[in-house]
Amino acid sequence: MSWQATVMDRPPADDLRQPAEEPLARTREQQACAPDQGPEAEQRRRPHVEHGGLDGRHVALAVVKVSVVIPTCGRPQLLLRCLNALVEQSLSPDDYEIVVVDDGHHDETETLVARVAEQTQGRPVIRYLRPEGTRGPAAARNRGWRAARAELIAFTDDDTIPDRDWLRYGVFAMQTGERPAIWGRTVVPTPPVPTDHEKNTRGLEAARFITANCFVRKAALEAVGGFDERYRKAWREDADLYFALMERYGEIDQVSAAVVVHPVREAPWGVSLKQQSNVYYDALLYKKYPRLYRERMRPVPPLRYYAIVGSTFLGLGCAVFGAWAWAGAAWAASMVLIGSFAWQRLRDTSREPRHVAEMIVTSAAIPFLSIYWRVRGAFHFRTPFV
Repeated sequence: MSWQATVMDRPPADDLRQPAEEPLARTREQQACAPDQGPEAEQRRRPHVEHGGLDGRHVALAVVKVSVVIPTCGRPQLLLRCLNALVEQSLSPDDYEIVVVDDGHHDETETLVARVAEQTQGRPVIRYLRPEGTRGPAAARNRGWRAARAELIAFTDDDTIPDRDWLRYGVFAMQTGERPAIWGRTVVPTPPVPTDHEKNTRGLEAARFITANCFVRKAALEAVGGFDERYRKAWREDADLYFALMERYGEIDQVSAAVVVHPVREAPWGVSLKQQSNVYYDALLYKKYPRLYRERMRPVPPLRYYAIVGSTFLGLGCAVFGAWAWAGAAWAASMVLIGSFAWQRLRDTSREPRHVAEMIVTSAAIPFLSIYWRVRGAFHFRTPFV
């Protein structure tokens, strides 16, 4: 049964408050008559403790309810913004840890994490890891969850701003049932008239189970083998894990009360051209989960792209044989299709001259780049991906 977002996603109102402080004045007799009070009782109640910290040596580490895993690569200021939101969570700082996995091996990132860890004084504990011999966010997340001390893993990205109650709602939802995983609600603030890049990023709001906002039991990650490390870019590795969990456990629930804000990052002119290489990994996802890919990702191939590329090369072929009328007709068809593609992208986005020029130029190039990367991915992963 799918447990969708309802008022039951939220813990009881009393659970949202921080625990009341113990009275400062207690008599010796009261302490003696209270078997569950005092340092010795506290020591009995505490789970196994090991020593660790940023480098595994400096602070005492107790078992926690949830470990937050954040892969990062050369974006210290974005990471700092994310960490600042995480250390202010309404969940008790003794109940969670933060594991930063530096895929870029940047000294600046290590220094930043050390500074934040010093400020928190172990509440929450913040740990820094540098994976060796692997690259990519999938491998970094695997390194993080395998090193985590909690049996529940919360994944987010270094460019997000988790809501103050994000962990509290996520942990509560996972404690109210035997769910293997859940995914929260991602909010992408955009201006009233966005650019094409901003509009595409806003699509994360409708995406299912993204690593910017999900909770997974460590046992479930172990059962499916974690993230497939063949995904070397931040693309489709979360969908791959989602499909693996679905095949083993069934539908994964959303808990909309667990909110993460995902601001749009600034992007250079023509960023959509570089993004076409992501399609390479669609071929891997399709090879592993063809039915789910067609149901959840793309029901049909990008027919317009194929039509643009096909008519362009048809025109070239006709020109080689001197059939200039047919060549002109084929090229005209290609131009009409490119124009309709550019208009579709501009219809609900900015009409600033620079943005309009970007849409025209990139709309002419995207079909060719996309098909190139699709074919290359199909050959590399040996799958009939079209």
